[in-house]
Formats: sequence, structure tokens, C-alpha cells
Amino acid sequence: MAVKFQDYYETLGVARTAPAEEIKLAFRKLARLHHPDVAKNKIAGEAKFKEINEAYEVLGDPEKRKRYDELGPDWQEGGRGPFPRGGGRTQAPGGEPDFEFSGTGFSDFFESFFSGRQGGFASARNHGAEDGFPQPGRDIEADLLVTLEEALHGSQRKVTLRRPGLDGAVERTNTYQVRIPPGMREDQRIRLAGQGGPGHGGAPAGDLYLRVRFARHPDLRVQGDDIHCDLALAPWEAVLGVKAKIPTLAGATTLRISPGTTAGTQLRVRGQGLPREDGTRGDLYATVRIEVPPAVSAEERALWEKLAASSTFNPRNPS
Repeated sequence: MAVKFQDYYETLGVARTAPAEEIKLAFRKLARLHHPDVAKNKIAGEAKFKEINEAYEVLGDPEKRKRYDELGPDWQEGGRGPFPRGGGRTQAPGGEPDFEFSGTGFSDFFESFFSGRQGGFASARNHGAEDGFPQPGRDIEADLLVTLEEALHGSQRKVTLRRPGLDGAVERTNTYQVRIPPGMREDQRIRLAGQGGPGHGGAPAGDLYLRVRFARHPDLRVQGDDIHCDLALAPWEAVLGVKAKIPTLAGATTLRISPGTTAGTQLRVRGQGLPREDGTRGDLYATVRIEVPPAVSAEERALWEKLAASSTFNPRNPS
């Protein structure tokens, strides 16, 4: 099956020469717009959100971006084939991909070159099979894109595995209802016993493993059981105090910011993290960042100059 090239730069709306920060900002802008929780069309929003995540998964990683740029849209021409084994889809002896997935949240293109999927099928032509010895089937592994909301609440996912026929056999397609339990973590694996490569000589089949990859959230980051976000404050908000909204997995919540709050201060919201094994939840931490206006009007400048002239505060000698 032909694999369609994905233009990740086009997906994020940036030039191929865009610096890392521009790519990050483009991702966050689009992810906020198409996140399933806010998109007007939930189904379309979810599909677009996955496309954006896949593009950022590659372009947001310097090593993957380098490999992608070297690949180019003409990867099927001029002898430029898939990456060597170990970089993605396993190859059958004839050079064709020996299995394909759908429903994982990643495109065939990503799975071919960037998923790091391992495993494959034991061929009937392998040495063990020729000698009549039992040969267990190989395990298959694929990445499964999981949102933070799914990690919090759990979900059901329909995943389809296409198995090409061996030695002239008719290809098979199997569809699985995969349960994602609450509290899954990045790189944890969901095991489907006996659904991997076929065994030979009476040996058992291998297993199918789906490795969890968290979808990047535009505002939230995961650290263990806890979730982190940034809280941008204007200088006067940090000095005077303010009520500010921050994102959580259950929607926005309001924090009361005390007067005199400094940059780097972490504010904790208990029980708004991911589920723990004991049934409790981690916490959410908002880290304060002070933002300075990039430009000011003449009137604003005059007010700042008045403040500078009357204030006794010296940040280089606070005492």
C-alpha cells in the first residue's frame, strides 16, 4: 500500500525555515482552536487536533525534524526509500510493510518513519520453521495517541490491524475495541495477548502492544501525576494582585493572585492532576511568568516614567 507524504509544515502553516519557537507558537494556536473540548464540530476538531499533534511531534523534535527534512516529499523517487529498520514500520522479506494500523491517532506516514514501532511476523521461510521446530510468533508494537482527557477519564478506542498474507495466504484485517483505563501514563503499554505475529509448528502467537503517547496539550504539561501550566501576569497584576483564570482538564478555574507575587512562584490547585494508583489525583501547578508590554503609548510611557521617578524600589538592591 502506498504511503502518502504528509507536509507537516503546511499542517502548522509555517515555512520550512521557521525557527523552533515559531513552530511551537503555531502549534499552540492551532491546538487551542481545534481541541475537541472547544471545537464546534467535535469529530472534525478531533481529527484536526490529531493532525496538528502529529506535525508537532515531528517538527517540535530537533532530531525528528532533521530526519523529516532529509526525507523530503520525493522520498519515493530517485532511490530514496524508507528509513532503515528500527526507525518505524517493520519490513517483510520482500520489502513491503508487513502490517498496518488505523485508529491509533497517527497517519501511515508517521507510523512508517517516526513511530519507532517494533516487532513483526515470523515468516514461514524462517530457519526454525524450515527445520520443523516450533517458532513463537513475534510481538507487534505500535504507538497510540492518547489525549490528557482520555488519560484522566479513560476511553474506548477502535484499532484496526491489517495483516498481509504469508506465502500467498489471503490478508486478514482485525479490529479491536481497546480500553484505555484512567490513569494511563506516557510509554505504558496496553497488551492484547495472542494478537501478534502467528506462531509456527504449534507454537503460540505473539502479543500486540499499544504504547501510549500523550497528545501535546496547548497549555498543559505532564510531570508524573501532576499537571503544570504557565500563568502570565502583567507587572501591575503581580504588584497589586488579581483574579486570573488558568486551564485545567475540567475547564478553566480562577486563582486569586496575592499582591507582590514574583516570577517563578508556583501556585497549587489540589486534585486537578492525573489519577494515581490509590484512587486520588495529582495536583495542578501554575508557574507565574511576568510579561512586559512589547510597546506602550505615549500616555502609558508617561505613567511608567512617573512611577519610576516616585518609586523607591530597586530590584538590584532590594534592601
